[in-house]
Amino acid sequence: QVQLVESGGGLVQAGGSLRLSCAASGSIFSFNAMCWYRQAPGKKRELVANINKGGSTDIGHSVKGRFTISGDNAKSTVYLQMNSLKPEDTAVYYCNARYQYSDYDPWLDYWGKGTLVTVSS
Repeated sequence: QVQLVESGGGLVQAGGSLRLSCAASGSIFSFNAMCWYRQAPGKKRELVANINKGGSTDIGHSVKGRFTISGDNAKSTVYLQMNSLKPEDTAVYYCNARYQYSDYDPWLDYWGKGTLVTVSS
């Protein structure tokens, strides 16, 4: 059973920084991709950043230039470094691991319980 545990959320002033961590129960590069999503109150869940097993990353448009994603396979942990935070970044941030056994199999998605980030103005 895959377990993902997020940490690092909290209250920060606008312009500040936080680093979120997602600890996985297995090797993070056994997954096809590790992702960070966020969901603000009353809004749909939004993909923030992802890193694939090759180490390539992609950052969402709304956070590009401010957020970075990285992975440490030795620690089975994925990080989301968030800089220059804005009040609109306030949300619950979720870690997601995606796995596909082969191109013919369905995607399997695993989720953490989330960590709350609150950015005050």
